[in-house]
Amino acid sequence: MTHILLVDDEPAILDIVTRYLSKEGYQVTTATNGQEALDHYRAQAVDLIITDIMMPQMDGYDFIDAVLQLREDQPFIFITAKDQAVDRIYSLTLGADDYLTKPFSPRELTLRVKNLLRRIQPKKAGQSVLSYAPFAIDEGQHRVTLYDQPLQLSLKEFQLLALFLKNPGRVFAKSELFLKIWETDYMEDANTLNVHIHSLRDKLAKLAGQRPYPKIETVWGLGYRLGGGDS
Repeated sequence: MTHILLVDDEPAILDIVTRYLSKEGYQVTTATNGQEALDHYRAQAVDLIITDIMMPQMDGYDFIDAVLQLREDQPFIFITAKDQAVDRIYSLTLGADDYLTKPFSPRELTLRVKNLLRRIQPKKAGQSVLSYAPFAIDEGQHRVTLYDQPLQLSLKEFQLLALFLKNPGRVFAKSELFLKIWETDYMEDANTLNVHIHSLRDKLAKLAGQRPYPKIETVWGLGYRLGGGDS
């Protein structure tokens, strides 16, 4: 059974969201602050975290920072009253898989959860490994190697790289990448994508060293593409 950790300091939100998620067959554990949630996280396996940001004792950002030190690719969604673009940008830069501002529809959150879990569910054995020398990417386990060395990527970085590897040479507009990876169209938050691309390029370059590999190229005025491996 899929286990969701729900974190919010408002009892009413915990109650109604738990009821909606439970009706879909999910196991839900609740916490009212980041420290309590972190204790739960350390004690049991969690498939998805849904967390508020502004909470007592430990806020959502500090909680997620602590979680990502334990599991770098942990999927999580922020639910919050912080509705400024700068807050969305920072949250997505942390690696958030979704960001929903309060007040929100519990039904909408439930659908977003179902869509996210469907994307990250491990695929059947034998169907998840993609080879694109010198890369090898296991979609089921969300693992990538470059020259047989593992890359430490966030979930969004993994999804971006997988998309580029499946479509070498194809130019993706920024708007298309937002729709495919974030399933939204925050064009005013385009810097979020730039940050993820920059981080991905940096990790690839550091691991490859002087060895050639296909690089993520900027196509000015159009978007990004995966180039050749001769440079």
